[in-house]
This record gives sequence, C-alpha cells and structure tokens, in this order.
Amino acid sequence: MLKTHQSIAKRVRVTKTGKVIKKKAGQDHFNSRESGNITRKKRRDVQLTKQHAKNIKSYLPHN
Repeated sequence: MLKTHQSIAKRVRVTKTGKVIKKKAGQDHFNSRESGNITRKKRRDVQLTKQHAKNIKSYLPHN
C-alpha cells in the first residue's frame, strides 16, 4: 500500500492540470523592512519546475 508523504502534502498542492503549486517562501515575519513590491510578490503562490514537480508527485500517490 502506498502512503502519502504528509510533510509534502501540507506544503504543496496539485492543480487539476497537474501543476505543483507552493506558497512563496519568507513571508512569515520581518516583512516590514521589505519594499511594497516584494511584499506584494510574496502573496502569490509559485509553480515548481517540471523536474521538481515530477519528484514531488512521487510522494503524493493519491493526488
């Protein structure tokens, strides 16, 4: 039986078309020093590269 790797499952999500999306890093605290452009960019989710996506999908067999 294949099991889902829970630490990966909590950090990424797979879209309907198969893209792997994660939250932009570094937006937890110390954001007041960042410029407005950086703060706005950090609100967006980022798509992982195809090679990373392929590796991560092996940890998520039921998605």
